[in-house]
Amino acid sequence: MGSYVGSQGRKLLPERHPTADFFVCDIFDALPKDDLASMEHPLFSLSTRADLRVLTYAHNDVNITVTPSVRGRATLFDKDILIYCISQLMAALNAGRPVSRTLHLRAHDLLVATNRETSGDGYRRLVEAFERLAGTRITTNITTADIEATTGFGLIESWQIQRLTRGGRMVSVRVTLAEWLFRAVLAKSVLTLSRDYFRLRKPLERRVYELARKHCGHQPDWRISLPVLAHKSGSASPLRVFRRMIRDMIATNHLPDYELAEEPGDMIHVRPRRVVLAPGEGPHLSPEAIEEARRLAPGFDAYALEADWRAWWAATGCPRLRSPDAAFLGWVRKRV
Repeated sequence: MGSYVGSQGRKLLPERHPTADFFVCDIFDALPKDDLASMEHPLFSLSTRADLRVLTYAHNDVNITVTPSVRGRATLFDKDILIYCISQLMAALNAGRPVSRTLHLRAHDLLVATNRETSGDGYRRLVEAFERLAGTRITTNITTADIEATTGFGLIESWQIQRLTRGGRMVSVRVTLAEWLFRAVLAKSVLTLSRDYFRLRKPLERRVYELARKHCGHQPDWRISLPVLAHKSGSASPLRVFRRMIRDMIATNHLPDYELAEEPGDMIHVRPRRVVLAPGEGPHLSPEAIEEARRLAPGFDAYALEADWRAWWAATGCPRLRSPDAAFLGWVRKRV
């Protein structure tokens, strides 16, 4: 833990604006369960320049084609906008408020929440990100009952930015999510991301964190071969270059939540930084305590809070608790 904390200031972007928890959606979950998910497969470009390549790949019997617009394929940094939109919807759902797939957002809030600069350049980059998200198209084939259907869709349906007529300052954003993405959010097929995700400088670091979060989660560990990790990451670098980038990542050791290690046979070992409890292990919380946590922390994922509290309880030596519910709710009050 000390290496991770000590390296943050040197290797991570500064935390410009403290933010709440964020959720990322398994965005293909609105399609059949055995299809691909954006956290597992490289829909977004790792390039920091305009990526005009058409991405094609196959997984089992499913073929995916990602076609960029003239502005280039949506990047992993552009995905911040989707994460923010998903987080707003999840916060509303957790608070029991009605939601729709058209969101009205303050541009400043979006930039602050995703740890971006609020300068004129930051707003310009936001416009470019919307253009790439709206222009990137995905085509996939789905076979059901011996009938193969080819489907095409975008990452977002539409967007609009309003500016003040005097001074030209961007004040509000309206974005309409694609219907398939909105359905997946309603199904709550989401995972909570670390706040420090938005502080990772390099696209590959964000991509590897996504894969670790997707596959390792709260398990004790996860192993993956380097060639498969390169394929899943979407890296266009030769394997020897990719291996060096992963070794650099291991040396800096600043991925949020997870640490990497290289093992013989070109294997990468991923482990959570905090103590992982087995299912059913640790204090038992009542449903009433979970509901009270939702009331105390509106917009937060109550189950993510429970997981954080359990990890904290284990890290502090698994003390005996007279009332787990009271201990948990006291911890939530202090956090909020």
